[in-house]
Amino acid sequence: MDKAPHYVLVAGEPSGDVLGAELIKALLSEEPHAQFSGIGGHNMIAAGLRPWFHIDDLSVNGFVAPLMKLPSLLWILWRLQYLCKLKRPSAFVGIDFNFFNLLLAGLVKRHRIPTVHYVSPTVWAWRQGRINTIRRRIDLMLTLYPFETDIYLKHGIPVRFVGHPRAQEIDIEGHQKRDQVARRSRGLSDKDRVIALLPGSRRSEIASMMPAYLEAVILLGKTYPDLKFIVAAANDRGCQDISGYIEKQGLSSRVAIEVGDAIGVMAASDAVLVNSGTATLEAMLLRKPMVMAYRLGNLTYQLVSRLVVVEHFALPNILADKPIVEEFMQDQATGENLARALGKLLIDDDREALMRDYTEIHRGLIGDLQQNAARPIIQLAEGKLLK
Repeated sequence: MDKAPHYVLVAGEPSGDVLGAELIKALLSEEPHAQFSGIGGHNMIAAGLRPWFHIDDLSVNGFVAPLMKLPSLLWILWRLQYLCKLKRPSAFVGIDFNFFNLLLAGLVKRHRIPTVHYVSPTVWAWRQGRINTIRRRIDLMLTLYPFETDIYLKHGIPVRFVGHPRAQEIDIEGHQKRDQVARRSRGLSDKDRVIALLPGSRRSEIASMMPAYLEAVILLGKTYPDLKFIVAAANDRGCQDISGYIEKQGLSSRVAIEVGDAIGVMAASDAVLVNSGTATLEAMLLRKPMVMAYRLGNLTYQLVSRLVVVEHFALPNILADKPIVEEFMQDQATGENLARALGKLLIDDDREALMRDYTEIHRGLIGDLQQNAARPIIQLAEGKLLK
């Protein structure tokens, strides 16, 4: 009797745990007797993972915690490569958590075990020195965005676009009904005009963005006295920090806060003021006009600006390969600029072109995990993968 396929999957963050669970299901659809080991959370474990470690064992935040936890992380790294050497899995799949998983992939590959990385590092945004490291360590790259495949093909690295999970989760046609439900659940009428504010989840992001956000609120309030504002806080700690800024400006009666439901807050809004990253993608998938604003520390910005090679920072602009949403970086991210840009969105009745762009991008982000991830992984494990 043939030995059952055995895959080692490692996720280090909650988002990776969700991706890993769906990948396990896709692999089981192709190979019902497959076995899974590695590191995951409750989603991957429920899907069939037998954990060697729990995802919480890799959890680190801030700058001091990673240093304090370094001995533990190095031991886990060594233990994982040892178990891979001992168990000889069909393939190793690192899910995001790039630094750890790419380092582990290099160790695992020394044992002649096929290696896969799921969620491309942003090599397309930075100068491309990292691509050589990836080529040495990774046998197959799985990407969330279609444009990411080009750089890997250029460097001879097997790659498959698998689609973005958010594009699958958010119905491409159901935005009107979704908006109505979100507004009614918050006691908002069809006549209410609402701006969603998403300053980010990190304390440093909140500290850098909330003053400018609230300056924009004050300026917009002078022109639109009935305009409502809802801030989406990622967690209770963020909510406390955001509340402090709102109270300091005397805006508690004007600006509401919700914790843990950014999708609902954006769905209930007429326009979104957002920092960057995945939230800009979600706003686009929800069909919301938006303004993106982001600030870094001055030293960090000076370093980053010399390394970044992209023309745009907002994901919708990167995906469209043209400026379809306004973005303000660093010193341009002032309350005055944000208020002006949001004001334009409130009076712009001609949104058809923007919505067409949004819909086209949404369709392009829908992939097939079974066809483009599970089957190539199996082919790689069997030595049959074609570039």
